[in-house]
Amino acid sequence: MAKATAAEVKSIFVYPIKSCRGISVSQAPLVSTGFRWDRQWLVVNSKGRAYTQRVEPKLALVQVELPNEAFSEGWVPTKSSYLVIRAPGMDELKVPLSKPCEIADGVSVWEWSGSAFDEGNEASKWFSNYLGKPSRLVRFNEATETRVVDPNYVRGHKTMFSDGYPFLLLSQESLDALNKLLEEPLPVNRFRPNILVDGCEPFSEDLWKEIKINRFTFHGVKLCSRCKVPTINQETAIPSSKSEPTVTLSTFRSDKVLRPTRKQQGKVYFGQNMVCMDSVTDGKGKMIKVGDPVYVHKVHPSCADAPA
Repeated sequence: MAKATAAEVKSIFVYPIKSCRGISVSQAPLVSTGFRWDRQWLVVNSKGRAYTQRVEPKLALVQVELPNEAFSEGWVPTKSSYLVIRAPGMDELKVPLSKPCEIADGVSVWEWSGSAFDEGNEASKWFSNYLGKPSRLVRFNEATETRVVDPNYVRGHKTMFSDGYPFLLLSQESLDALNKLLEEPLPVNRFRPNILVDGCEPFSEDLWKEIKINRFTFHGVKLCSRCKVPTINQETAIPSSKSEPTVTLSTFRSDKVLRPTRKQQGKVYFGQNMVCMDSVTDGKGKMIKVGDPVYVHKVHPSCADAPA
C-alpha cells in the first residue's frame, strides 16, 4: 500500500572511475547498469586485476570531472569531450570520451572477468607513475560484455565495475545517528552512496523492499555490508588508526545485533543496495533529480527479514 512521501533525494553521486572520487550532480540519467557513467572505468594492475582503495588508498585522492552536459538526457560525446583526471603532484590527464579502439583482455573485478577497452599508454603511464606500479585504465565494453548482479539476490539486472549492485542508497539520518556516536563526525563520502535521501527515520532504509523515487521503482536487494574503505579518510587517503567507523558500527550495526537468528558472518551493515526496475529497458525521461520525492511501497518487518 502506497504511503505519503517518506523522504526526498538530497544528493546524487556518480563515481566514473571505481574507487576514485565521486561527482556530486543535481541529476543523473538511469541506464541499464545504474546511473550513466557510474563505475564505467577501472584501474587495473599488470595482470588486469582491479585496484581499489582497499589496497591502494591513494585512489581516494584522484579527482575526476565530466562535462556538465554529460548528465543531461541523451547527451552524446563529441571529439572534444573528455574525462579529466587530477591528483596531487600529477599533471592533468584528459581521456577522450569517444570509445577507444584498443581491447584489454583478462580484466577482472571480484568474480567477473572479461575484456574491456584500454584507454591507452598515456593513461597507463599516468596511473603507473601515480601508484608507483604498473597500471592501466580500462573502460567497460557494454557492446561485448555483461556483468550480472548476484542471482542469489536478484535476477535480470547488471552493473559495470561497481562492487556488486547498480545503486547504493543511504539516508542522511542514518549518517547523523552514526556521527553522534563518533568522536569525529564523518562526511558522506566515506560511504560512497549513489543516492543520499533525507527526511526519514534513521536506518529506515534497511527495511525498504520497494520504493519509488519520483515515478521510478527501486527494489532493496540487500543490506550493504561494509569493507575497510569507510575507514579511509577521503581527503588524505590515510586509514583510521582506530578503525573507525567500523568499530562503532559493530556495536549496533553488526549481524549479531541486527540479525541474531541468522548465520553470523561478522559483518556490519550501513545502507541498502538497490536495483531500478525501470532502468532495465531503455527509454526517454529516465532521470533522477535532487529534490525528487521518495515513496515507500513495501517494507520488511525487520532487519532479520531483509536480505543481507
